[in-house]
Amino acid sequence: MYYDVPAQNGRRFVVTGSNSGTGREVARRLARAGAEVIIAVRTPAKGEEAAAAIRAEAPGALLEVRRLDLASLASVREFAASVVADGKPLHVLVNNAGVMVPPQRIETADGFELQFGTNFLGPFALTNLLLPSLLATPGARVATMSSGTANFGRIRFDDLNWTRRRFSPQFSYAQSKLADLLLARQLGAVAADRGWDLLSTSAHPGYTRTNLQTAGRNLGRGTDSQLPPIRRTLLPSQGVETGAEPLLFAATSPAAEQGAYYGPGGRLGLVGPTKQARIPRSARSLAAAARLWEVAEELTATSLPA
Repeated sequence: MYYDVPAQNGRRFVVTGSNSGTGREVARRLARAGAEVIIAVRTPAKGEEAAAAIRAEAPGALLEVRRLDLASLASVREFAASVVADGKPLHVLVNNAGVMVPPQRIETADGFELQFGTNFLGPFALTNLLLPSLLATPGARVATMSSGTANFGRIRFDDLNWTRRRFSPQFSYAQSKLADLLLARQLGAVAADRGWDLLSTSAHPGYTRTNLQTAGRNLGRGTDSQLPPIRRTLLPSQGVETGAEPLLFAATSPAAEQGAYYGPGGRLGLVGPTKQARIPRSARSLAAAARLWEVAEELTATSLPA
C-alpha cells in the first residue's frame, strides 16, 4: 500500500538531489500533490530533464530548477541567498542529496572528506541558512535523509575528516548518515526548547535500488570502467516508488512527530510500507548531537538564528 501524499497546494518545498532516485520521486509526488518544488541539483541540465519528465506526467506542475552543490559551501550560500531573496514562504526543506562510498578519499571544495562534507556539512549549512525563511512560515518542516547504515556509524570527533586513520568508504558513509540523524534530532530539540513552529524529522529508505550505490563508486573511474546500476540484490530491496515514502511521510504527513525517524516496516527494515523506525543507540545522546552541532557551526561558519 503506497503512501498517499496529502494535498500540498500553496506549499513550497526545496528538495535537494531531486534529479534522480528518491529525490526525483519525492519531487514528482509532491508536484502531483500540488506543491511548488525547487529542484536543487548540482547539474541544472539533469534537473531540467527531471522537471520535464514530471511535467509530462503532471501538466502544470510548479517546478523550478536551481543549482546547488553541497560539496561547496560557497554554492550552498549562493543557493540559500537566492531562496531567501525570493521573499516567498518556504514550508519544507528536504535534505535528500548525498554521495555514497567513493573508491578513495576525496575532498570537497572546502577541504572536507567528500561524504562528511556533502552528506552532512552541506545540508547542515543549508538548513541554518534557510531557517529564517522556514521560521517565518507557519507549520514549516525540515526532513533529513539518513540511512540504515547509521546503525554502524560512529562520530569520530578526533578525526571527522579521516586524515589520521586509514580511510574506509563504508564507515565514512555511516558516520555521515549518523551525523544527519543527529542533525535532525538536535534541530528538533532546539525547536521544542525555543517554541519554534518547526518540525524536524528524519527518514531512511531501507534498501532502495537507485544510482546512489554506483554513482559514488564510479567517482574517478574512466568511461570504460563505469559500474552499471544495481538491478538485482541478495538482500530484500525495493524500487524508488516505495523507497521514497519514508522521506515523503517525514516531509508531509500530519502524523509525523518532532524528532521522529521513519523507515520501511517490512523485512529487516529494508523494504515495505513506512513506519516509525527505532533510533540507533549511537544517535540517542542529545549531548553528542549538541556537540556535533557546535563543531559543524565552526566548520561551516553558520549558526542558528537568534
